[in-house]
This record gives sequence, C-alpha cells and structure tokens, in this order.
Amino acid sequence: MRSALTRALVSATAIVGITAGTLAGASASFAASQPTAKPLVSTQDVAILAVNNLGLNTTQAKNWQCWLRDAGYDPGAIDGQLGTNSWMAAQRMFNDLNLGAGTVDGIVGANTIKALQRYLNSYGYGLAVDGSAGPKTKAAFADFNATGC
Repeated sequence: MRSALTRALVSATAIVGITAGTLAGASASFAASQPTAKPLVSTQDVAILAVNNLGLNTTQAKNWQCWLRDAGYDPGAIDGQLGTNSWMAAQRMFNDLNLGAGTVDGIVGANTIKALQRYLNSYGYGLAVDGSAGPKTKAAFADFNATGC
C-alpha cells in the first residue's frame, strides 16, 4: 500500500513538473530511495531444499534412486534429482548399515559424505573418509552409479 502511494505521489510530481515546462521538480522526486527488499528465505533454507547430485548426471542419479528403492529405502520419485527425499533414504540406509550418517534430515553434510565414502569403500573404492565430496568421491559415486535401473 505504501509503495503504491509513493508511486502515485512521484507520478503526480512528475506530471506537475512536466506541465510546468521543466523536469527539475520531477527529478528530485525520482531520487527517493526505495525500501530495501528482504529475502523470503535464508541461504541455509535454499541449500536444504536444493538438489545435490554430487556430480552425477540425471541417469546416474536415477540409478542411485533405483538402488535405494530396490534396497528398501524410498527415495521418492525416480527423477534423477537427488533432493531431500533421496538423501533421507540414503541416510536411513547408511544408518541401518552402521555407517554413521547421523541425523536423517536430507541435508548432505560431512556425516552423510563420510557415510557415503564408507559405503563406497565397502565396494572397494578405497576413498579417504574425510567428509569432503571432492573429485575422488564424486568420481567413485559416478562409477558406482554408471549402471542400474
């Protein structure tokens, strides 16, 4: 409401300035500062809701979702987008296997990465369990998901 009133006043001032044959009166009105916009969500909220494929392409991500589903952990839609539901399914699986994923929240943090690294190591990948999704971890995850569904 306030914004609409401000715009109406600025427009009226501009019209008066133009009618008077000068833009001097209008130009000062246009210099009024705009209210600062506040973000609707924080960056942390966006990160929580974001898809995190850890370098997998859509087909590889679908393969991981199928793997989780076939192991009895519901990742939600098999859509190639590893979002909260997919990562919650993985975290439940990792915890059931005593790999230490920690809280089942769908957030891909250090504990989830360590659990993924331990999981991949159980298939012979030989990764350092450091909680960092670096190039070796991403390459191993991609290789693990090269076939499936």
